Amino acid sequence: MTRTHLTRYAISVLLILSTAVALNVAKTINRDIQSQSNDQKACVDHCEQFLHWDLGLVGLEKLLIKPNDMLGNLLSSRGVEYFKIDQLIRAASSIFPFRSIRAGKELTIVTDLADSTVQALVYEPDPYRRILFHLEDSIRVEVIERETEVKVETAGGVINGSLWASMEEQNLPVELIAAMEDALGWSVDFYHIQKGDSYKLVYERKYVEGQPLGIGKLIGAQYTSGNTEHYSIRYNSGKHDGYFDLEGRPMKKAFLKSPVEYSRISSRFSNNRFHPVLKRNKGHFGTDYAAPCGTPIRAVADGRITKASYTSGNGNFVKMKHDKTYETQYLHMSKFGPGIRPGVMVKQGQTIGYIGRTGLATGCHVCFRFWKNGKQVDHLREKMPPPQAMDPKQLPEYFKVRNQIKAMLDGASTEKVPAPTTNSFDLFTS
Repeated sequence: MTRTHLTRYAISVLLILSTAVALNVAKTINRDIQSQSNDQKACVDHCEQFLHWDLGLVGLEKLLIKPNDMLGNLLSSRGVEYFKIDQLIRAASSIFPFRSIRAGKELTIVTDLADSTVQALVYEPDPYRRILFHLEDSIRVEVIERETEVKVETAGGVINGSLWASMEEQNLPVELIAAMEDALGWSVDFYHIQKGDSYKLVYERKYVEGQPLGIGKLIGAQYTSGNTEHYSIRYNSGKHDGYFDLEGRPMKKAFLKSPVEYSRISSRFSNNRFHPVLKRNKGHFGTDYAAPCGTPIRAVADGRITKASYTSGNGNFVKMKHDKTYETQYLHMSKFGPGIRPGVMVKQGQTIGYIGRTGLATGCHVCFRFWKNGKQVDHLREKMPPPQAMDPKQLPEYFKVRNQIKAMLDGASTEKVPAPTTNSFDLFTS
């Protein structure tokens, strides 16, 4: 082959390769353009669906609000005239003031693709609302309530270790642990659960625009240990609101077992105990519950505060009168709970103070004292009065509710269920 033929051949090969590359680039560009067009259309559909507003083709810019950001400055730097900013601030003042926008939250700026003018701002103060600040021809502020739904779901599990580990293994939110203890804690000792015990739950789960958001009420709970089954059914008749057993008896007792959750008894009621501070034998007419300083102390029953004071021996203490028979006292608090003062009525479980070591105390604890008919007694040995029973006239209606919830509990599975989709919802994801 001559040099001329070689040159022509090389040129032909180069032309073929160039054409192939050009065609491939053209296809890629065309595919990217098509993809961009599809993304824009999807954005339009999405925005119209959730913002109820025909945006057209728009550009979207997300900003993370910083502590010193001024919304007016952010808008003016993007070409929004000052008179429009002033109008928007005035329009927002009675609906959602600019000062309510918090640092650390996202703000979405919507712009016209044709000329980059700012069309709107979108802000989500909480999972349930979107705030639209319109900057088109008509300047206005709109609050959009996101579509919410509450579904009733069931779940269950078998204990192989701790209750916490079992529920986590079942992809159940930890909020249900506290709810289950509230429902069954009077009949089940959750401090001494056994391997092989099982539980079943009926509860509400909240959804916002199809995405799981959180847990609502626990409607029913069942716990099996050995051959013993414990049921707790939530019922609200207006007059009665709480958890009841299968016969309509309240699960909640008149008195809590202790004034502190997750604590240990460090010293029991005794007529003759060696005092660690006074260094001599002395009667200890209470029960000490040890817990870290700052742990909340709960009222063990409904009642009225008769004393909230300080003495050198008791430290900060609260005394309550529950009825004509029973009184309780809580010593060595670091401080009192919010609003706690003589004459105030409090509910069972309400925080009345916090664990401390004030007065004659060597460590963080509360000395809990219990009076019956004016005499201090060991509350751990007392047979407490039963709670107020449900009105017999309400039992037929309760039994209807009970039967429905019990059927759901009995039909619930203890097999592991997949975790719900919890991806954060992005308004502008196509």
